[in-house]
Amino acid sequence: MKIEIINTGSELLLGSTLNTHGAWLGQRLIEVGLRVQRLITVPDGEPIRDAIKDSIAVSDVVIVTGGLGPTSDDITREATAEALGVELIEDEHAVRCLEAFFKKINRPMTPSNLKQAQHPCGADVLPNDRGTAPGVYVPPRLGTTGEKKGCAIFLLPGPPHEMHAMYDAEVAPRLRAMIDIPADFGVTGIKFSGVGESRFQDELDAKLEAIGGDAKLEVGYCARPGELDLRLIGAESLREEAAQLAIDTYPESYISRNGDSLEKTVVDLLAKMKLKLALVESCTGGRIASRVTDVSGSSKVFTHGYVTYSNEAKSQLLGVKYETLAKYGAVSQEVAVEMAQGGLVHSKADIAISVTGIAGPTGGTEEKPVGTVWIGISRIQDGEMHTSAVQKYQPQGREVFKQVVSQAAFMLILNSLRAKRKNS
Repeated sequence: MKIEIINTGSELLLGSTLNTHGAWLGQRLIEVGLRVQRLITVPDGEPIRDAIKDSIAVSDVVIVTGGLGPTSDDITREATAEALGVELIEDEHAVRCLEAFFKKINRPMTPSNLKQAQHPCGADVLPNDRGTAPGVYVPPRLGTTGEKKGCAIFLLPGPPHEMHAMYDAEVAPRLRAMIDIPADFGVTGIKFSGVGESRFQDELDAKLEAIGGDAKLEVGYCARPGELDLRLIGAESLREEAAQLAIDTYPESYISRNGDSLEKTVVDLLAKMKLKLALVESCTGGRIASRVTDVSGSSKVFTHGYVTYSNEAKSQLLGVKYETLAKYGAVSQEVAVEMAQGGLVHSKADIAISVTGIAGPTGGTEEKPVGTVWIGISRIQDGEMHTSAVQKYQPQGREVFKQVVSQAAFMLILNSLRAKRKNS
């Protein structure tokens, strides 16, 4: 099934509003075995008409977002009717729904809002419980032989909370009724960190391609700073075999296979193991703590977050020795170890992570170039404190450096937790 998405709105092209509709719809469509062949973004006004005409000529399904408002530049309904060669008609039920909505919010309905009750002749009105703009569904027209011809068209409102609800309630059921895809067909996404895209591909591509034989499994990759997503599309049994192969190949880089972020995976595992976490940050400036607190329920596991950017702060708050700082420098294994130990002692947590490094672009030396970082971990095991530190080199610019270092810190926690759980 050929599906095209048209996102309308001048604000999307001016950069004042981030266009999230295409990504959201693409993710939801692949869940039922469908994918988008083209995504188009057009400004308000006449370009909407041209885009709809082009898309319905080559597609089985066209989904249009936006342009259903009451103003003069909202012409998605008109453009669709013109492209189909039919008239716009007013739906009495839609009018009553509009009147009820404005009564509910205690505001008068202006005459311009009646425009939102119109739809192309032969189309169905899709209810909108979250706003004033009903959606529209134009079914494929039936030919004389009974075969479906033409293109199914969905017109959805622009506001995300309205569009998402309408897609789930009205669009997804209709799409499922149109297609014949095996029930076990779907997509599996697996997250990894600390392994490069090229290395991953060189190691696994041929093995993944061999899975299933003639029953093809589609494999894709998406790389971002410090993280790699493996995308598997096909029958459930093939996806399961491929997922296990990838996880077994890179067990220390594996994050999750249910879409959970690295930070959520760590927080959830800490909660299951009933352990507390403290963070001691220098070069990341609180990035790791911020990511932890982005996760709902993190208050159950996260006790302290120290941002000790200066040497004085490292000494005063954590007890890092001045002699250690003077002898080895702030960016060193010794200081990372003392930072982690100090965080553990002062917080009374079960695990403490420390990071100290040179984000750049200045501050590097020949011995410690920009991108050098030490990550320490201190934990209580069998009643005793065990502390170690690892060195990483991430010369990728200040912002990327902070993100990648936070990834590495989370992976150190995650692998430590998994090892502890396995041995307990």
